[in-house]
Amino acid sequence: MNYIDGFVVPVPTGKKDAYRAMAAKGAPIFLKHGALRLVECWGDDVPDGEVTDFRRAVQSEAGENVVFAWIVWPSKAIRDAGMAKVMADPDLDMGEDGMPFDPKRMIYGGFDILFDTGEGA
Repeated sequence: MNYIDGFVVPVPTGKKDAYRAMAAKGAPIFLKHGALRLVECWGDDVPDGEVTDFRRAVQSEAGENVVFAWIVWPSKAIRDAGMAKVMADPDLDMGEDGMPFDPKRMIYGGFDILFDTGEGA
């Protein structure tokens, strides 16, 4: 069964294009090392919750939006090996501008699929 890496990231709204470019640069590297699919979603309808919400989860500040993203891997074993290769891949270098967001406020985790109605489920 597939394995999912999920992410929520605060991104300055003025850096949307830079974030998209970063994702486009990184996607082939993840695919080269075993990922099946990457999805990056720009917040469109992200309401404030009464107790918690996406924005509070990443301590989003004024002028920032939230990106919700995930990577699909064939299995956890392939993800573990692939992620190590991705992190060591020199093509992943973000250059002197670095990442267009504060990585300290990114939340992420690996997930076993509990239920899936998608293709091949």
